[in-house]
Amino acid sequence: MPKKGSYAKGIAKREEILATALTVFAQRGYRRASLREIAESVGLSQAGLLHHFTSKEDLFAEVLRKRDEVDFSAAEPGADDAFAALVRVVHHNAQVPGLVQLYATISAEAADDDHPGHDYFVERYRSILSQLEQHIRSEQASGRLDADLDPQQIARLGIAVADGMQVQWMLDGTADMAATLDYFWSLIRRLGSPS
Repeated sequence: MPKKGSYAKGIAKREEILATALTVFAQRGYRRASLREIAESVGLSQAGLLHHFTSKEDLFAEVLRKRDEVDFSAAEPGADDAFAALVRVVHHNAQVPGLVQLYATISAEAADDDHPGHDYFVERYRSILSQLEQHIRSEQASGRLDADLDPQQIARLGIAVADGMQVQWMLDGTADMAATLDYFWSLIRRLGSPS
């Protein structure tokens, strides 16, 4: 029977591996990052690393989940305003440039069907799109937004603004991602307010 302390050490080592892998993937991209490099960075052999994660793909999937967990927990999304939650996440992302670079780099790489992150990003976009659409429909049902607006198109535009601002911010650190996304949503509310 494993000792209690060894279980806690295993969890701590797993978290250390995830944090290191996040950095390595952010700097090198999925294809150029190696398990050996990650393993050596945390004081393990490649076989030792594979004790915690079964493959590079498994490690990568966990890194992506961890990135979202860090983003959404730090942003403290509240209520049921999906746009406000997205703005909070984007605002938080400005404090962690490595995560923004990881997301932008890997989401572009994951456009290839054979990329191990492809299914993750497809599902992530579907989920965010659905949450934003539901929020827009709720705003329409309450009479705060014009019922003639297409919720899916507005949700897609919101995601496009968020993703596009990440690229602009990486090129120009003075670009305010959250303020721009918030401004976009205020325009939608103003232009889409019922007559």
